[in-house]
Amino acid sequence: MNAPGPARSGATPARSAPRAGPRRSVLFFAFAFAVIADPVSSVAYAIEAALRALHGDLALLLPTMAVVVGLVLLVTANYWQLVRRFPKGGGAAAAAGRAFGPGWTFLPIGALVVDFVLTIGVSISAASSAAIALAGGLGPLRIPLALVLVVAVAGLTWFGHGGRLLFAGMTSVFVLAALAVLGVGFSSPHGGGHAPASTDPGHSGTLAVVLAFPVAMALATGIEAPSTAIAQLGQLDDTSRRRFGRGTLALLLVIVGGLTLALTVLSVQLHVGLPRADSTQIADIAHAAAGPGWLYGTFQVTSGLLLLAAASSSFQAGPGLMKALAGTRARPGVLPPVLGRVNRHHTPYWSVVLYLVAAAAVILAGGGHEQRLVLFYAVAVFVSFLIGLLAMTRFAHAERKPALTVSNAVAALAVAFTLLVNLLRGWPILSLAATLLIAGALHLRWTRAGRPSGIEDLESRAEAERGG
Repeated sequence: MNAPGPARSGATPARSAPRAGPRRSVLFFAFAFAVIADPVSSVAYAIEAALRALHGDLALLLPTMAVVVGLVLLVTANYWQLVRRFPKGGGAAAAAGRAFGPGWTFLPIGALVVDFVLTIGVSISAASSAAIALAGGLGPLRIPLALVLVVAVAGLTWFGHGGRLLFAGMTSVFVLAALAVLGVGFSSPHGGGHAPASTDPGHSGTLAVVLAFPVAMALATGIEAPSTAIAQLGQLDDTSRRRFGRGTLALLLVIVGGLTLALTVLSVQLHVGLPRADSTQIADIAHAAAGPGWLYGTFQVTSGLLLLAAASSSFQAGPGLMKALAGTRARPGVLPPVLGRVNRHHTPYWSVVLYLVAAAAVILAGGGHEQRLVLFYAVAVFVSFLIGLLAMTRFAHAERKPALTVSNAVAALAVAFTLLVNLLRGWPILSLAATLLIAGALHLRWTRAGRPSGIEDLESRAEAERGG
């Protein structure tokens, strides 16, 4: 926050300064906790994804999640640089366009489009699983429940993109509930599971961790959000936007990394292994820690609401990006104008319908099980991470900053390895194919439209409109 200037002609500045501090704090809370809803919600399924990839070997779960959090730290460090370089927003799309040429902007944009669809599908499916774990009788209704939820969340976007403070509240309440579960679990747990923590897995532990951690990198989705969402803060200057963006990234890393490692340790300590079909690992952790009482119920409800908030955020950001791509009368776009049509709440309703259909198809393809969809998750967004890291490596090299060049290059190699391992699993290549197909189609339409300028700033414009 900028320091106040000297008082002039009376005490007015002195009276207004105390009010500015609380207002700025409330704005940061609303912004930061709303923006990190997606990565925080990923805690609900990322640990289980790692354990499944480890075939239930609890002894290797903590090393695996430690690698995941370490890579999250590397990616976050890159977005820390992006916020400094692009304080008006734009993220990897702006970096790619300025480092390699405007045509490259469409690769991270294509990745984001796919990521938004998968975020909705995975989050809705995980919210359904949370409800089923709380009320087991809903198990046979998994797919209808997920479809009802996705339609309901899409329908709420009709009323505009408000609710930042509500999303922030959902995130903070979940964090508080998770801290309460951790407190009880480490001090006086209700019980425990029956899964042994194998000390002789029968295979190379190092190789198992290397092959498993890329699946759990679903935890990294949403890390890019602060670097683009700062465009919503039009009331702030560049310095303040940098502080908000970097503060949010730091908060994200502390909360997501801290909760992930703490819940992982508790899972190992209480021997909570792979869950039954009508439960989830994180639900089993909470049950083993707190028992079947009100704290367990609160944890399940808040995690479900947070997952719905993450889906809602993508239902706003995705159609907002489509609207920006559709352009205006004054600024030609690369998508059909129909996708930019809005109602009186400024919601691009046809774009919402497009995302609804795509997300419903994803939910149906995964049978309403988030763990089936997680395999596809850490692919598209890692394309965006990779292009952003390569762009920042090029900037650092051009500015003759060898230490930064090396650190960015190492992070790019780690991200590329993660992407490769996930692609070698087979079906996740569909996410990459969809990313490249969308990016190629957008580039083709941009070329046919005469290559209109300013495409590098398209994502920041979309976010600015959301915050308007």
